[in-house]
Parts: sequence; structure tokens; C-alpha cells
Amino acid sequence: MTGASLSVPLQYVSESNINSTLAALTTQLQQLTQLVANLSLPPLAVPNAPPPPISFPPVSLSPTLPTRQTHPKFSCPPDFNGERYNGRAFLNSCSLYICLALEQFQDKQEWILWALTFFKGGRAAKWSENIFRQEADTGIFPIQTWGEFEQQFRLYFFPANAEADAINALEKISYYQGNKTVDDYLDSFQALVSDAGYTDPRTLVGKFRRGLSVTKK
Repeated sequence: MTGASLSVPLQYVSESNINSTLAALTTQLQQLTQLVANLSLPPLAVPNAPPPPISFPPVSLSPTLPTRQTHPKFSCPPDFNGERYNGRAFLNSCSLYICLALEQFQDKQEWILWALTFFKGGRAAKWSENIFRQEADTGIFPIQTWGEFEQQFRLYFFPANAEADAINALEKISYYQGNKTVDDYLDSFQALVSDAGYTDPRTLVGKFRRGLSVTKK
């Protein structure tokens, strides 16, 4: 019929039909639940966090050089030929070098051997040759200490009778300044006083003033 409802009134639906329908829906719901469970993907694996970077100490590409202490270069004594008037200056030069460059020597015996390397020509060379000849004959170096070397050096290479000669010079007029400069006069006067062994201040002042030129007094 036109315009009439096609639905079946509820009073005509049997209870058995309703139960069967609910059972069918329940079965379908269970099947859908199982299907969804079967289709579920396994949980994605979370990647492990990367290990922290290993830190290394900084490496210098430049080679490390040892620190060296620098020392001024000292002048060696001049060659010595044995002349007595140069003996004192040569010995003083050797002693000064040894004091300034002490670390260059292993022991005091090397002081003597080093000093002998400058004995070249004249009486000095002959004296050095005699020392080494004695060592070759006896197997023992004849000079054992620096003090002994200085003692023998003064005996052979310092001016003979230096003290007496200096005293005589200071008692005469030969040490007077004359035409020398004050500096030159002072140097020569001090050398004479050292050789003579004068220490009394009044004596030294008196002799120095006596030898000084009149214009300089």
C-alpha cells in the first residue's frame, strides 16, 4: 500500500527471533575481535641509543723538544808559549773560565788536561811534553790536583823574584806615571802592589800619590 509503513510491528516479533539475532551479533563481534587481534602488528622495536662518543685527549702534531738552558759563550784562554810576563794573565784566564763553565768538566783532573791544551810553543810546550812523558814512564799523571798545578805553574811561568822586583820598583821612580794615562798608571801600580804584597793603606796611598804626575795630584 502506498504511504503505508513496511516495518513489522514489535508485537509480532517473537522472542526466539530476537535471541537468535543477538546470538548472531555476538558471534560476529567475537569474530571481528579475533580478526583484529590477528591483524595487530608487533610493536616496533625502539632502536638502542648510540653509545656516547669516546673523548680522547688532544694530540699535538708538533714534536715536543726538551727545554734547554742557554748559557753565554765564554772565551777560552789564549795560547800560552811560556813567557813569564804572560804567566799570571794566562793562569787567571784559566781559573775564570773554569769557574764560569764548571758544568763542562767531569772532575778536577780535566781542569789540568784542558789547561794543557793551550800550552803551545816555547817553554810551555816543553813543560807539557815533560808531564806526559812522566805519565808514560810511570803510568801515573804527575799532577793530581789543580792546586798542585797552580803551584808548579807559578814556579815555572811567573816572573822570577817577582816580589823582590816589585818592592825594588816601588822604592825607585821607575813606577812613576810619566806619560801614561791615569788608568794605565793605576793598572801598573796595582800589579806592583800585588806582587810586592803591600797591604798597608797609608803606604799604598803615599806611594801612589808620589808616583802621580804633578798635574794630576
